[in-house]
Amino acid sequence: MSQVIAIFNQAGGVGKTTLTMNLGYQLHTRGHKVLLIDLDPQSSLTSFMGIDPESLDKTPFDAIINEEPLFILHNQHGMDIAPTNINLSVAEIQLVNMDFREVRLKESIEPVRNNYDFILIDCPPSLGLLSYSSLVAASHLLIPIETHYKAFQGTNLLLQTIAKVRRRGNRHLKLAGFVPSRYAVANSQDQRTLKAIQEQFSSIATVFDPIPRATAFVDASEQQIPLALYDPKHPVLNILDKLAKQMEQL
Repeated sequence: MSQVIAIFNQAGGVGKTTLTMNLGYQLHTRGHKVLLIDLDPQSSLTSFMGIDPESLDKTPFDAIINEEPLFILHNQHGMDIAPTNINLSVAEIQLVNMDFREVRLKESIEPVRNNYDFILIDCPPSLGLLSYSSLVAASHLLIPIETHYKAFQGTNLLLQTIAKVRRRGNRHLKLAGFVPSRYAVANSQDQRTLKAIQEQFSSIATVFDPIPRATAFVDASEQQIPLALYDPKHPVLNILDKLAKQMEQL
């Protein structure tokens, strides 16, 4: 059975979507069958993968709310993706009054789960029902944290949310680790924050190597391709490949 990894942080701008796409692609290059699920109504992952969100007839909304089969587009840069658009934002409202709302995403994934080695869920940057549903559906949680003091401060709230999910929603949820992101090695605040992340969180879960701030990520996203296709010799790929190897060990 595949590993279902929710990539989540309630803060925005931490590189969550970039990590989802590029980690997924590295796992693909290592021979794994990968499904990406875009559960963020902003649909950045869908766009980064070269799909026009407005052209979609189906999204995870139809699976979660209408209990239809999860709509999947196949072989997008070697991966499959369940794409989304802004219509998914309505699901957050409708789920409030629905039965078994927490398990609806999990139930939509189960019929296809055995088709994949890894399923990566790009969660919205909030602590709403869509994110909660992702944590209930996941086997593991991977947390990107920007190496910036303000982003670091909000992590305790995230850890409290994880504890609540483990108590009632998903007792088997495991913390895959923390990924320091958008790291500028020449910036003294980034250096201090990275050290604080390593000191405070290494006793909770693995703190992986930091992913540097790189304009190549933005350029690759504009070209709607993973970094490895945009610049096959970029040094960040070594960090991403090491992270992919570590995900294989979960």
